[in-house]
Amino acid sequence: MNIILLTHKKELVKKTNSGSLVVDFFPENAQVIIWDRVKPDPTLLELINNGSVALLYPVADSELVSEAIDYNNYIIIDGTWQQAQKIYNHSPYLKDLPTVKVAVDNPSAYHLRRNQRAGCLCTAECVIELLRCRGFLDLARNFQHSFDDFLSLKKKQ
Repeated sequence: MNIILLTHKKELVKKTNSGSLVVDFFPENAQVIIWDRVKPDPTLLELINNGSVALLYPVADSELVSEAIDYNNYIIIDGTWQQAQKIYNHSPYLKDLPTVKVAVDNPSAYHLRRNQRAGCLCTAECVIELLRCRGFLDLARNFQHSFDDFLSLKKKQ
């Protein structure tokens, strides 16, 4: 399973970006692709055209990951919720993808930024839930510990 973080360029300089933790923890299975409204990344477009890609994004017809087909690649939009919505709305190639979502049973533990939306998760939490849903429980648990450490460290700074 591979994770593609379609990242808003402003996220790259934020110390509170949990997407960086994803790439650090999964160096061989996660990558960052910087979103460009005018020039979509050709590697991303090729991956989408080859199939077996789902977008982890909660729209009306999204299936729960646990009920959906298993995909080899998951795209997660990495940015604030406002940025993520902009990326989704301005990227027609994303709207053609099957969309999946994770069930949100607990509130987000991510409180490093203002304007968080109730019932929404940060990028790292999405990956943790994705791993759980796909049955990678030990990996999800280990990544959860890294995320907890990340939050503790960032709160002290």
